[in-house]
Amino acid sequence: MILTASQLRALRQRNDEELRKGSYAKHGYPANTIQDLLHTVEALKSEKKKWKKVAQERGELLNKMNGLLEDYNKSK
Repeated sequence: MILTASQLRALRQRNDEELRKGSYAKHGYPANTIQDLLHTVEALKSEKKKWKKVAQERGELLNKMNGLLEDYNKSK
């Protein structure tokens, strides 16, 4: 199941409310587990951004190298 940004925000908000209730929270509500999962989602988002940036830089470098090789082959 893929959650949208608004669904994640709503889940985070509800979970924060349950965490604030402390001992008065709903019995059996896994607030700490959900909080851990939300932290994992945020970490994965940042990793995805990092690897996307690495892939873009790699693509730009490969394009530059390809251009240099074409120039070198033309000059031969």
